[in-house]
Amino acid sequence: MKTAVEWLIARFHYEGFIGTFCSEEQIKAKRDVMIEIIQQAKEMEKEQIKDAWLNSLTKGDFNSADEYYNQTFKSE
Repeated sequence: MKTAVEWLIARFHYEGFIGTFCSEEQIKAKRDVMIEIIQQAKEMEKEQIKDAWLNSLTKGDFNSADEYYNQTFKSE
């Protein structure tokens, strides 16, 4: 399984955002695609963090993976 960051880099390569030359106009045209890809990577990262908690031997003071994620990583 790829990490969220590895997946993000691969998608940016696939979409032509990195590794190839793009004009400023091309980048602006793909802005919405980039934002969507970044959101998908954030969701993947959240799931990976929750999976890590579920598979850990010690759960700390948290009752669920969602509680762990929200209290540890959510910055709202």
